[in-house]
Amino acid sequence: MVKTIVLGQGQAAVEDVTLEISSVEQQIEVRGETFEISTHSAETTATVSNRELDTLPLAQQKFTDVLPLTPGVIRTPEGKLNFNGQAENQGILLVNSTETVDPVTGSFAIPVPVDVIQSLSVHSTPDTAEFGGFSGGLTQIETKPPFDAWNFKLHDFIPGIRGKSGHIEGISDFTPRLEFGGPLIDGKLNFTEELTYDVRNQPVRGLSWPVNETKTRSVASFTEFQVVLSPRHLVDVNLNVFPLRRQFANINALVPQTASSDYGQNGVSVGISDSYQMSSGGLLNTVLRYTRFDSHAHGQGPEDMLVTPDGWDGNFFNSWSRNANEVEFRPAFQFVDKSWHGRHALKIGLDLSRRSYVGSTISHPVQLLRENDSVAEQINFQGPGLLNGASTEVGEFIEDHWTLNSHVALDVGARLSNQSLGRRAALGPHVGLAYSPRRDGKTVIRAGAGAVYGHVPLLAADFVENPTRVISFFDPSGTIVGEPVLLQNTYLQSDTGSAPQTVSRIPRTSPRTFTWSFEVERELQRNVSLKLSYLDSQTRNLFAVDPIFNVTGSNSMLALTYTGFSRYRRVEAAVTARPFEHANLNVSYVWSRARGDLNALSDTFVPFEQPVIRPNLSGILSSDVPHRLVSWGIFDLPWKLTLSPVVDVHTGLPFSNVDVLQNYVGAANSLRFPTFFSLDARIYRDFPLRLPFIGRSRNRKIRLGLYSLNLTNHKNPHDIYNNVASPLFGQFAGFNRRIDGLVIEIIN
Repeated sequence: MVKTIVLGQGQAAVEDVTLEISSVEQQIEVRGETFEISTHSAETTATVSNRELDTLPLAQQKFTDVLPLTPGVIRTPEGKLNFNGQAENQGILLVNSTETVDPVTGSFAIPVPVDVIQSLSVHSTPDTAEFGGFSGGLTQIETKPPFDAWNFKLHDFIPGIRGKSGHIEGISDFTPRLEFGGPLIDGKLNFTEELTYDVRNQPVRGLSWPVNETKTRSVASFTEFQVVLSPRHLVDVNLNVFPLRRQFANINALVPQTASSDYGQNGVSVGISDSYQMSSGGLLNTVLRYTRFDSHAHGQGPEDMLVTPDGWDGNFFNSWSRNANEVEFRPAFQFVDKSWHGRHALKIGLDLSRRSYVGSTISHPVQLLRENDSVAEQINFQGPGLLNGASTEVGEFIEDHWTLNSHVALDVGARLSNQSLGRRAALGPHVGLAYSPRRDGKTVIRAGAGAVYGHVPLLAADFVENPTRVISFFDPSGTIVGEPVLLQNTYLQSDTGSAPQTVSRIPRTSPRTFTWSFEVERELQRNVSLKLSYLDSQTRNLFAVDPIFNVTGSNSMLALTYTGFSRYRRVEAAVTARPFEHANLNVSYVWSRARGDLNALSDTFVPFEQPVIRPNLSGILSSDVPHRLVSWGIFDLPWKLTLSPVVDVHTGLPFSNVDVLQNYVGAANSLRFPTFFSLDARIYRDFPLRLPFIGRSRNRKIRLGLYSLNLTNHKNPHDIYNNVASPLFGQFAGFNRRIDGLVIEIIN
């Protein structure tokens, strides 16, 4: 039926209209999971989701174990993480946008339980001006919001049994994790608590049992509250407590327990985040975090440390204690999107932080022995070693994500920072481009470049207060050769066009990194994409330690310089695919090259001070891996099984030969360990669970399965007899072994 209504100016009419349904169509469409290439993002970021953290086979179920699965992240035999050729201490870890690291060293020593992590991202480039204070990698963790319904999960509550010669010899590890929470006030206040108890007796092959284990005991508590003040006002509060003790922390096949160091830490980190949406639509987010971090380390006794051709002996020479604090205040405002030649998402903010610590360090003598046990060199230490340092940093940033049209997007921003311990008025600009040349959006070209200034390490602030080294040399008969050499701790300043000069205060400079990248991503077919990328990162003004000997014996020094340099280049080809429904496969090949100064402060004093400090050289970095292939996936199989394998194949890490005095023999880091190969796998199935007094729940399940680390039992040695005076010279040691275990978890 059609009816025409004619109205004149100023007239009104009311008509009853009846709408009739002519037919009803019902259609159900089932689609598998798909993924799309982001055509409007210039970020080059590797992200790991909560499901992947929960499913992948990780050695210790810690977030630091999943980081080496991302391009550019390598773990050295000593257990150190390296990002883009630099140690983790020169990078930064952000938890909910604020720093969560050891304030003194910058180490990722504050645990964040994997069960509370929503996502973990590793940024290859400084692709946002919002964050600064790093010269290596930027790692971001976003935590999950608290449960809005009462729930609990229990993981790894069955201890691992240690067996020797067919007999049970105690517990190898016991790492239960309990997560629970729910609404305290329905719709207004939710909370989650995650408790982790960690007992680990980690063996080192190459040492004899029972004196071949690193023993770790820790408790971690992560508590989070979320308060809904109004539909536009949200407040989050989290509290992280993390006591830990690790005995024989740095043993290996050449370092017995007696020559190792113990390590311990206690601390708390409290964060408050306030998010308020204005009536205009703008979002104000204010974050405040306070961290208290106390740490200490000591050897096993007062005996002199012995550095022999076959490894270490005696007792580790250095003990230290530190009490550190960090406060960070970060307000940021996200404007409502504006239209001007496209769409602009503008964000501005302030970042105010202060780091400080007091501590002490004591060292006893170190002797370098020949193969016949005669002393070739002795290092003594003078001075009380009373340490302290502080740094205040203020940063302002502005960032604009500019979407010009459906094909082109730009990220433009800048960060201006002022450091009381480093550079004043340091400007770090960056720009990023995302371009999709075709309407179908299946090809995206990304490019970016930016500069960022890192924190000055607090260990550099009071470097001259470390105990002074006094070095004596001896001939084979035990007679001292010449006079003892006193290496006075000093800062060495190098200005352009003039000779280096010693100064009494740390030079006002900060590490500066410039990174640029280019990337092409193409969807080859439905659910299969290929990414090709190139990255070049150069860091200048790194702090490096360099012993400088004067031939006359006077005016020798242990200098802290700020002329350290690092360069990292990387080519990556990566394929991401979903070969069938509920399957996810990632394959990445990386060619890389890492060069720079070998005596970076973070490598010389973290986590433990090196007994012998060689003259600084520039060459192949210890994390250099020219070729690496990493593949991992999650596959839902028949019979409701889930399989998650991880394959890692890469060039062996570099090492150097040394002589009795620990001087390099040949070019530094010119030799390599054998090719590394590891296949890890985890397979499990979830079964419905009936609990007493609760009954059978649709969502409550028990997860049962198996896991295997180094499934093929590949040797993968992590030690080498590299002293040319050793009768075992050239032999590898510290071989890895396969580790099998059960998966038993109560989940939702």
